[in-house]
Amino acid sequence: QVQLVESGGGLVQAGGSLRLTCAASGSIFSFNTMGWYRQAPGKQRELVATITDGTFGLTANYADSVKGRFTISTNAAKNTVYLQMNSLKPEDTAVYYCNYRDRRFEHWGQGTQVTVSS
Repeated sequence: QVQLVESGGGLVQAGGSLRLTCAASGSIFSFNTMGWYRQAPGKQRELVATITDGTFGLTANYADSVKGRFTISTNAAKNTVYLQMNSLKPEDTAVYYCNYRDRRFEHWGQGTQVTVSS
């Protein structure tokens, strides 16, 4: 199993920045995908960004709505994933969930609230 601990959510004004952190522990597989999803009230959970540790290195993927504003990265040990969120908009308000998946299983974090005021 893999345990995910998220931190870094909060309240910020539009145009501001936040950095989310997700620390993974447990049975981490070398080739995996970690990332962030979000769910706003009354909406389905959606992808924000993922980073895949594959044969040819790290590959990042972003939702169109966050491209150019958000950056996903990982540490050298590849057990922590960060989401740097800049130029935040009120429509970015949601609960952000960390996700880990490999060929064996998938795990979710407990979620962290991000609220962007206008």
